Amino acid sequence: MSSNSNLFLSIGKPIKDEYGRIIGKVASFALTPNGKFDAAFIEFNDGQFSKQSLDHFKFNGTEVTYISKIKSEANVLCDQIPLIWRKDQALRDLAEKKKISPDIYQELHNSFEGVSNQLKKDAQVLMDELAVEIARCDEAMKSLSYAIVNLELEHEIGQINEENYKSAFAMIQENLKRINAEKSDNEQAKSKLSSVLLGDGSKLDLKPKTPLLNQNQTSELPEPPVVVYVKEVGKAGI
Repeated sequence: MSSNSNLFLSIGKPIKDEYGRIIGKVASFALTPNGKFDAAFIEFNDGQFSKQSLDHFKFNGTEVTYISKIKSEANVLCDQIPLIWRKDQALRDLAEKKKISPDIYQELHNSFEGVSNQLKKDAQVLMDELAVEIARCDEAMKSLSYAIVNLELEHEIGQINEENYKSAFAMIQENLKRINAEKSDNEQAKSKLSSVLLGDGSKLDLKPKTPLLNQNQTSELPEPPVVVYVKEVGKAGI
């Protein structure tokens, strides 16, 4: 959330998403007893009334932008999963240098492993949600493409005059740009999550670690997998 000493200026003002679409209006704010802004009450365009965390908004005077939850969650997971991995690797280093006891190492390692597994489950769920959003964008782009074709046909046979044709064409093109940008963002978020889940060593900047062994053990665990991150690029708009 962007800092703003007078968020009340945005009450009654339209809320736009990151792609410029108006999605609702600010109705009011929830404040803590000490006067700190805690949440926003939003009336969405479909008539639904909802209380939303301010973490999902950017305020700039009277302008309000709603930040995509799914993208925000993806960014958080892309930060947290590698961080837990780094901490677990650092813990292993400390144990190998005999700076912590094996019992403490195992207890903390199990804790990190549990957190990491949960974060990876959350990331997989989010990837499935992103796949649904990407499919929705594809369907929207297909519908808009058909809208252009039908507009062109009716204009060609004289059913639509030049002024209305240009206005409608510009409107459809603008929506195509927005949907294409949204699809590209979702594809990039999904690709980043996939890379993190596969254990992208180049992103984590980690050297391979040997496992903590007991005196009677001689085998080693495999090194963390390294994959090449390929950025997915959305299709160009029509």
